[in-house]
Amino acid sequence: MIYPENFEIKTGFVRLREMLADLCLCDLGRKNVEEIRFMTDFDTIQELVALTEELRLICLMEPSFPVQHFIDVTSSFKKARIEGAYLEVSEIFDLKRSLDSIRAILSFFKGKEESQYPRLRKLLQNVKIFPVITDRIDAILTKTGEIKDNASPELAAIRREMSEKAASVAKVMQRILKQVQSEGIVDSDTSITLRDGRPVIPINSTYKRKVQGIVHDESATGKTSFIEPAETVHLNNVIRELEFAERREIIKILTAFTDLLRPYIDDLLVAYDFLGQIDFIRAKALLALKLSAIKPTLFNQQEFTWQKAIHPLLYLNLSKENREVVPLDISLNPNGRLLLISGPNAGGKSVCLKTVGLIQYMLQCGLLVPVSENSEMGIFQNIFIDIGDEQSIENDLSTYSSHLFNMKHFLRNTSPQTLILIDEFGTGTEPMLGGAIAEAILTQLNDKGTYGVITTHYTNLKHFASQADGVVNGAMLYDNHQMQPLFKLEIGQPGSSFAFEIARKIGLPEEVLQNASSKIGKDYVDFDKFLREIARDKRYWESKRDRVRQLEKRLDELVSQNSKELEQISKERKAILEKAKSMIYERIEEPLRRLEADDGPNLFVQYYRERNRKKEVDKEEEQRSHKQNLEDLLVRGDPREYQRHLLEIALKKNTIINLGTGAGKTLIALMCIKEKRATDKDKKQTLFLVPSVALAIQHGLTLQSNLPNFKIETAYYARSGSQNTRSSLVDC
Repeated sequence: MIYPENFEIKTGFVRLREMLADLCLCDLGRKNVEEIRFMTDFDTIQELVALTEELRLICLMEPSFPVQHFIDVTSSFKKARIEGAYLEVSEIFDLKRSLDSIRAILSFFKGKEESQYPRLRKLLQNVKIFPVITDRIDAILTKTGEIKDNASPELAAIRREMSEKAASVAKVMQRILKQVQSEGIVDSDTSITLRDGRPVIPINSTYKRKVQGIVHDESATGKTSFIEPAETVHLNNVIRELEFAERREIIKILTAFTDLLRPYIDDLLVAYDFLGQIDFIRAKALLALKLSAIKPTLFNQQEFTWQKAIHPLLYLNLSKENREVVPLDISLNPNGRLLLISGPNAGGKSVCLKTVGLIQYMLQCGLLVPVSENSEMGIFQNIFIDIGDEQSIENDLSTYSSHLFNMKHFLRNTSPQTLILIDEFGTGTEPMLGGAIAEAILTQLNDKGTYGVITTHYTNLKHFASQADGVVNGAMLYDNHQMQPLFKLEIGQPGSSFAFEIARKIGLPEEVLQNASSKIGKDYVDFDKFLREIARDKRYWESKRDRVRQLEKRLDELVSQNSKELEQISKERKAILEKAKSMIYERIEEPLRRLEADDGPNLFVQYYRERNRKKEVDKEEEQRSHKQNLEDLLVRGDPREYQRHLLEIALKKNTIINLGTGAGKTLIALMCIKEKRATDKDKKQTLFLVPSVALAIQHGLTLQSNLPNFKIETAYYARSGSQNTRSSLVDC
């Protein structure tokens, strides 16, 4: 149930209905627009919304979708049902073009995979194409929609004779025209024209007696007479008789075609109903694209959670001015069924209310809605609104009386499946009494489990919402520094009306404001100030939170980017090494192959290859040995021995390794070996940090045993109360 009857006017849906009609290509689609109604069946709503979403995707991604010649010819079918009736040439031409469009639409879907657009495919299950009809039309009509000369043998003969007679008339007319021009009766630039379908010569009325014939017309001034020469009268009469015969033959052809069409009319109506549905759904899809509307997640419950919802009409209006709508985040659920919105005047409360009503109504009319894709929407059985001034002289209703009349309807018909929308709840009468009545009504609505959005300025209702289960406060935010509304809804706290701030901005005298403050009392002023401070602090911390989220997102992007770059570098490094290895092997193997080719089996070559094979085997054995030693050390639980063994491996491989301390610190060992001994002037030191003196000694011994040609020095020092060592490798 929708209340009141002018619901669509109050919410602005009537404007969307007009836009849909304008987007339709033919009257078939516009009839469907007129039949849009509020629905409560979940499956039906889900189906209609899904159909629109599929066609929205087609409009976005399939430019080849047929949209030409959507023509309503169903009125012609009514005439064609009558025996003896016939369709005109223009009607048959429209039939042909629209049937071609239907066939093109069917071909479009058949050319797609079966998994694509499944719901739209269901619409065309009972739709047929009519090759018998279209072939017959092609046989009798040209591509421009005219009857062909060979539509029948009789018509061909008639038109051939007409052409011959017309040529004879033209020949005679040209001869007579040249004659009267030579006699000076008409000017040299005079040409033959037509009057009542017959060729005539325009002659000055002064000389009309000099030309024998029939005067068919005169100019407005009477100075020119249009004369059909007597020599052509008979021929023109013959042509006129042939024209009548042509018309009779064309009617015969059209009647025969209509008789052929008549048995197919019922199937044709199904096809044109399909064309109208496609036209209608396409209009809804185009409107969705204009509004940035989508298909939300639907569930068969009386609640919703919307993210970034926008009022569609406001969005269109502001878009023309290159301005943006502040999106609305709002939810109604069993824990917060009734949302009580407060805040300053012109702060967006009424727009918020109308947005809820219009978007919910759009969904339950089968339209896509302007919310973000992660939004969720349920279905309500009733939507009641009380918006605007409903005073009526005819019914002797004041504004407040009409408001109470609506409340009576709400209380009698509301249920847990009802969504109510009330603007400026309780206004229109003495504030204290109006607030008390409003609170009593709100209590009953809450007791009945009603869902809804209500706007108010009354403090007692704000207190009620903060205490009653199922009712939550909401505030339209206001920038009290810039003194302008932010048009943003914040759920959880009541809003301030900012009455004093707005009055101060307008320029009311300060003594007036101070006097007003003293009259309402300090507690009330402090309460309003408290609300403003809460709103201000909340905005501050929300801006901080948004900044942190942005930084986290940027950090994640950088980490991901660096990981990809490192992975790519690793792949490139591996590829370069493999390529270098391959090149080296090729440079070595090629001479060996040539050597073998020239001298046959060669002991040097055999020795070289056997040595390489042995190196590979030794390398694999060494790796297995190191792995086994490390596993044994780990099993024995000897961390120092494990570290020393790692150091030996590192020194042999000339790499960087990590040594862990008992305190959990990481120490780095670096080894750099030159191929030839450096001079004293070029001596360098490489430092190795180890966690203890014992390990430092072991470290030095390991270096010396592995590098007998280098001078190893070991030094120790302590720092911050903990003993550390420094091992130096000289001449490296």
